[in-house]
Amino acid sequence: MISKFIYTKVLGWKLTGNFPAELKKYVVIGAPHTSWKDFPIAILARNSWGVKINFIAKKSLFDPPFGFIFRWLGGAPVDRSKSNNRVDAIVDVFNNKEEFRLALSPEGTRKKVDKWKTGFYYIAKGANVPIVMFAFDFENKQIVLSEPYYTTNDQEGDFKVFYEFYKDVKGANPDQF
Repeated sequence: MISKFIYTKVLGWKLTGNFPAELKKYVVIGAPHTSWKDFPIAILARNSWGVKINFIAKKSLFDPPFGFIFRWLGGAPVDRSKSNNRVDAIVDVFNNKEEFRLALSPEGTRKKVDKWKTGFYYIAKGANVPIVMFAFDFENKQIVLSEPYYTTNDQEGDFKVFYEFYKDVKGANPDQF
C-alpha cells in the first residue's frame, strides 16, 4: 500500500499499537495537535492500518477549491460560529450507523491551550463507545495507539488517564502542548 510505504519508508515513521479491528465504533483522540503536519501524518497512518476513520474540521477547510479533498478523505465540515449542540448530533450519527469511527483533537486547535475541550468525552459517553488515544510522537517519529478506554462516571479520573497517556509525547511543536 502506498500510504504505508510513504509513512514508513519515505518519512521513516512507525506505527505502535493497533486500531481495535473488532470494534466498529469508537472515538479517536489525536494529540498533541501542534502543527499542520499532524493531518497528513494521521491520514498516512490511518491508511497504513486500513481502517476507515472519519474526522470533522472547521468549515472553511471544505470551501473551494480544495474542499472536495477533505470530504474525499472522510471529513465533514463544522461551523464553529453557530452554537448548536454538535455533541448530540454526533451521538445521533454513532447511533444511526453500524460502523463509525471519529477522530477529534481534544485541544480543538493547534494553538497552546490550558484545558482540553470535553466534546469528545461526551460524544463517547453519549454513544456508549470507547476512546482510543492516538499520539503524534514527533520526537520518536511514531504514532502510538492506546487500547480502547471506556469512560467511567469519574470525569476527572478519566481525564487523568488521558493526560497520563500523552504526558511524555513531544508534538511537532512541543512548546504548544
